[in-house]
Amino acid sequence: YAIAKIAGIKLCQSLRKQHNFDAISLMPTNLYGPKDNYHPNNSHVMAALIKKFTDAKKNSSDSVICWGTGNPLREFMHVDDLGEAVVFALENWDPSHKNAPLDNKGEPLTHLNVGTGKEIKIFDLATKISNFVGFRGKIIWDHTKPDGMYRKLLNSDRLNKLGWSPKIDLNVGIQKTINDLSLYSYLKNE
Repeated sequence: YAIAKIAGIKLCQSLRKQHNFDAISLMPTNLYGPKDNYHPNNSHVMAALIKKFTDAKKNSSDSVICWGTGNPLREFMHVDDLGEAVVFALENWDPSHKNAPLDNKGEPLTHLNVGTGKEIKIFDLATKISNFVGFRGKIIWDHTKPDGMYRKLLNSDRLNKLGWSPKIDLNVGIQKTINDLSLYSYLKNE
């Protein structure tokens, strides 16, 4: 997944440089929101936790097993904020403009990071989701499973300086996502 994102950025850079093709790219942080992948074995952390805790609540489970130690930090952004960032970038960012963001060598950037600038421990995220769904059982951390990188936080200052910032608070976004999953599951079972 990460390699595909980087390849897309490099393709856009090359097309711009070699063929003067007007291409820009945005590199988003971890995304979550409606219609995410809630598969029990291959979903990303936010969707996996939401699914585990909603299922545990529905099934009156005594515990939920979460991967790793819960210590890593992650940044999360709601997909609707990414949608807003894409429209904003298309309307307000031209890498050839004299005031456009530059890289460390003073060259115009053709890609920008998109994130919230806020991170949360996975342990705290699990606790938050557990509370939102009303799960009162025990959270068990399976230390035999990987934590992944300790920290993943993007620097979105360049896009922020152009005038964009995320609007959806993490608590609001998680609650909307849980509500969407509940509605989706209900309709799917109808």
